[in-house]
Amino acid sequence: MKVDIWSDIRCPFCYIGKRRFEEALSRFEHKDHIEVTWHSFELDPAMKTQPDKNPLEYLAEIKGQTLQWSEQMHEQLTGTAAAAGLTFNFEKCVVANSFDAHRLIQFAKTKDLGDQAKERLLKAYFTEGANIADHPTLLQLGIDTGLEKEEVEHVLQVGAFTEEVRSDEATAQRLGIRGVPFFVVDQQYGISGAQMPDTFLEALEHAWKEKEKIDAVSQVTPTENSDSCGVDGNC
Repeated sequence: MKVDIWSDIRCPFCYIGKRRFEEALSRFEHKDHIEVTWHSFELDPAMKTQPDKNPLEYLAEIKGQTLQWSEQMHEQLTGTAAAAGLTFNFEKCVVANSFDAHRLIQFAKTKDLGDQAKERLLKAYFTEGANIADHPTLLQLGIDTGLEKEEVEHVLQVGAFTEEVRSDEATAQRLGIRGVPFFVVDQQYGISGAQMPDTFLEALEHAWKEKEKIDAVSQVTPTENSDSCGVDGNC
């Protein structure tokens, strides 16, 4: 059964949601039969990378709020993250465009390292204060993930996997996804936001039961030329 997740590296709730989903998945009886796929979503595609910009001031400015409001909000988010087992250092965060980081994740997916790349980038951004728009930084993060140095260099230099990022974003638009994280379970059930683990677990269990019903029906499809009688009385 598939779980598709749209998220952005710059989204704190995406990191929190990842941890909560992982907790739910660890408690799911059929976890070994779940395929998780990460999809690209840019909260601000036009965002300009500004390494010297104070991240708390930046958020206050784009939201039209005070610095005090930004500080309080980030303090609350830090506490929420800690409850999920994460360390957020917002004062270290670099105001950076996430497009190239998404390209790196798309490449990692082709090597079955999509989840590892997603995790490494989220930690780099929220905990370590890495500039996720900086190519040398992304190169090292790719190597940390287990990718080959030469291949990562090529991907970053030639703009590879741009179409894959845009395709994910176009799909999100068609699905009406306007915020992240957004989870789609078995291509049928949408879950918006960093829900609590019990909510994710309930969705997984419900989707699995529905899948079992469909599988059971498909298994009783009659074979051709079988010996049987139809509702019209013909045998």
